[in-house]
Amino acid sequence: MPTKSPAKSATRGSQPMLHQKGTQIQEFGTVRQLPVGLSHDARMYSCERLNQCLADSQILYSLYKKHHWLMRGPTFYQLHLLLDKHAGEQLELIDTIAERVQTLGGVAIGDPRHVAEITVIPRPPDGVEEVPAMISRLLEAHEAILVAAHDAAKRADEMGDDGTNDLLVSDVIRTGELQAWFLAEHLVDTPLVES
Repeated sequence: MPTKSPAKSATRGSQPMLHQKGTQIQEFGTVRQLPVGLSHDARMYSCERLNQCLADSQILYSLYKKHHWLMRGPTFYQLHLLLDKHAGEQLELIDTIAERVQTLGGVAIGDPRHVAEITVIPRPPDGVEEVPAMISRLLEAHEAILVAAHDAAKRADEMGDDGTNDLLVSDVIRTGELQAWFLAEHLVDTPLVES
């Protein structure tokens, strides 16, 4: 029985195999057949709508972080904390949405450059906006996501995709509505005390 040279054996096991290239094993926009009790059409539809929601939610998350970092003015501390809290909640949603796409046999959108190509959320200026403009921008992003989520949830329900309907209603819509409420109240012009 031939023996391996100690140097060759040690090198093979500890040396990273760098610069590997692979074959794409599933294209974006396709679904694999998984035993989840849903038709191909229902899974394709849900994956398409969920990926749009996923892309838009990734942009919303990034907007929250940007505005969290760039916050200014007398309400800095409160808004700095609130925006970071909302960003964390969006990050949880992003993971949940992506895992639902994968559960349905699809491919979750993940590359930021691909996300930027398909999002419907407008790009903000590269610099710092005034606080009311930052909040308005977040509210407009929420509304775009919520309008699409309501429509997608209704259609997923009609197609028998209870899991996607539940995720959209229980997670995306309820979280988005609550976050929008918290933000919108910061745009109300009312005095703290009567003078």
